Amino acid sequence: MKATFFAAAAAMAGAASANNHRHAHQKFAKRGHAASTGFPIAATGEVCLPGCTTIWKTITGEATLVPVTVTTVTSTSTNTSTVTITPSPTSVSVPVQTKTVVVVPTPEVQRCPTPGTYTFPATTMTVTDTTTVCGATTTKVPAGTHTVGGVTTVVTTLTTVTCPVATVVTNGGVATSTISLTEYVCPTAGTYTIGAHTTAIATETVIVYPTPTVIAPGTYTKPEVVVTATVTDYVTVCPFTSSGLPTATPTPVAISTPVPAPAVSTATPVPAAPSSVAPSSVAPSSAAPSASAPAAPGTSKTEVKGTNDHFAITYGPYDSATGNCKSGDQVKKDISQIKAAGFQAVRIYGTDCDTLVNVVPACVSQGLQIIAGVFVKPGQQCSINTPEVKKQVDDLVAMNNWDAIRLLVVSNESIMNGICSASELVQLIKDVKAQCSGYQGPVTIAETLNIWQRQDVADSLCPLVDVVGANIHAFFNPNVDASGAGVFVKGQMDILQGICGKNVINLETGWKNDGACNGKACPGAADQSKAISSIRKTCGDASVFFSFDNEGWKPQADQRWGLGAIFNFSQ
Repeated sequence: MKATFFAAAAAMAGAASANNHRHAHQKFAKRGHAASTGFPIAATGEVCLPGCTTIWKTITGEATLVPVTVTTVTSTSTNTSTVTITPSPTSVSVPVQTKTVVVVPTPEVQRCPTPGTYTFPATTMTVTDTTTVCGATTTKVPAGTHTVGGVTTVVTTLTTVTCPVATVVTNGGVATSTISLTEYVCPTAGTYTIGAHTTAIATETVIVYPTPTVIAPGTYTKPEVVVTATVTDYVTVCPFTSSGLPTATPTPVAISTPVPAPAVSTATPVPAAPSSVAPSSVAPSSAAPSASAPAAPGTSKTEVKGTNDHFAITYGPYDSATGNCKSGDQVKKDISQIKAAGFQAVRIYGTDCDTLVNVVPACVSQGLQIIAGVFVKPGQQCSINTPEVKKQVDDLVAMNNWDAIRLLVVSNESIMNGICSASELVQLIKDVKAQCSGYQGPVTIAETLNIWQRQDVADSLCPLVDVVGANIHAFFNPNVDASGAGVFVKGQMDILQGICGKNVINLETGWKNDGACNGKACPGAADQSKAISSIRKTCGDASVFFSFDNEGWKPQADQRWGLGAIFNFSQ
């Protein structure tokens, strides 16, 4: 409910066209032609002129000596003898150089060659010094040429950047990943990816490439992992978790010269109008309340849900009264309260107000998953090339903490608000997936039920999303009171399930705590409590509750949705 990418020289064949030289030497005398001349034929068969006498005479001269030239042949023979002298070897003592190999807890990429069940044993190790190493990242790509990896940095002017780059060196057929410091000159302002790898793939496959990873001191444990592979050549990554430290390691930072002063953002985000679409006739659901469990939510790509009755909550790092950006300490306090209330994930809408700098690390440190977003504002083009959209994607890539993200939501109610057409959103999703190739989790959009019911939307977007994402607010149906909110929301989710045949995640749901009634739907503390309790019982494990706090800087209809009284948040 926030605001609603030889030249062939033709040689002259010179077949020099030589003239055909005909032989014109005809014989002077031929047989059988006497009749034509009128002269007699001699006994010899020759034709003679009248009165002609043939006289044969042999003349022999005096004998003469003809000298014969004598050639003298001289033969020379040469014998060559080769003598090889082998010097006695001299013993030279070379000092042996030893290097201590530091074992660090980089994610282990395991390949399952054939279908079956594979067990990867548990491992524990301790790191005493901060170390930058090559981590492994995997991504599934179709046939074609792909550019992956590298370190992304944003500069505002001509800047020389020095950063660690992961490269692969092949020696004797053995490929080794290594880290090297690379200096790169960014000639103008913009976003640069340094040290990326380009590879050509003949068929769809999962490629593995190195990425720089900073390992902080601590004890790391990789639990035993059991994987059931159903396809050939299945790839899985077994990550380590740290004891007493954040589970995510910091991303290598490019060192730039000059370093511009950080800008303090005070922009007020533009809110989106909530959906007011009434659903089709919905049969009441008899679903039982979800049982709470201490286990963490799963990592399936086809289902996003929690293990209790209040999976996630929406959060923006904005002051509730002014909309200005909260400080990092304020964000940490808020996130700790969200954790204490039992939530398992936090939905963010974009990357402004240092969301990736403050919110994501705070969530990771509390063991909360992130539902990340790429937001398209009203008036903007629905394109990866729109500067604000591109910056959000670049920020996510530069953060390079994909393990922290449980779900990626591309746009929020952008079709409903006329910002994107279905075809434009299709292209935007494809472009975001291509740019965020390191992310292997599910991707969806956030729209309302009536938008998903459009044939053009279902036909074009169902194949692209991994789960069906929707914002479902019972309050905007005037025929639903607080006690019936859960049945209403679950009914809309059931309808959505049938549109794409995929699991559904309710990305926004809640009830107002103050304001005017909308038919039977009346706001207030008591009604809000009833509505939230009803939703938790029917579909809370697959719902994102809206929202952490009241937002007085938004239009009046969107100001009073804070759940502080329900979950004991102190402001």
